[in-house]
Amino acid sequence: MSLLDAIEIETAPQPSATVIVLHGLGADGNDFVPIASQLRLQPVGPVRFVFPHAPVMPVTINNGYRMRAWYDILGADLVRREDEAGLRSSLTAVEALLAREKSRGMPASRIVLAGFSQGCAMALLTGLRHAERLAGIVGLSGYVPLAATTTAERSDANALTPIFMAHGTYDNVVAPQRGRESCELLRAMGYDVSWHEYPMAHSVCLEEIEDLNAWLLKVLARD
Repeated sequence: MSLLDAIEIETAPQPSATVIVLHGLGADGNDFVPIASQLRLQPVGPVRFVFPHAPVMPVTINNGYRMRAWYDILGADLVRREDEAGLRSSLTAVEALLAREKSRGMPASRIVLAGFSQGCAMALLTGLRHAERLAGIVGLSGYVPLAATTTAERSDANALTPIFMAHGTYDNVVAPQRGRESCELLRAMGYDVSWHEYPMAHSVCLEEIEDLNAWLLKVLARD
């Protein structure tokens, strides 16, 4: 599999941390560039942001219309009928991005894997299974996919990796309850999940960015 095309932004030369941000259905890597620019991570040192573009594929719930997607959406329920093949294909693609960061000298312990909506699902899917300890996993307005296989497939290396999850209470795309259930599932498995809710729809708000900023400063703090 060829490496996904991605936008890369370094806040200064010789970055000491990487944040990979996975976009939602129908968007592309440009979607979160403005939000990342609002983060104030100077105490961490220079940061490399990586915004990959998902492949283009037909999406069943959108009448087969072709758009950027990490996996197919077969129905509004999201989890009753999952595109396992698509999820696992994108997991491989995201793992390749993590491998490239490590090949460039960035240790896994200095990498945060983040995502919104479908990207949230991919960040959780991949991060929980990654063979090395990540600095953190961020899941915004999404859920845990392939939940039934997570316990068997998760990596012991990331058992203590902190997770930031956030959801809008008025989300009509991914129901807030779906996010809450995912948080409860992860906490029941022993993960340290920082859960946040905001009075918003399927989007991102300023308070959320500020909370995420504080969390990133903590998980990427220098020893």
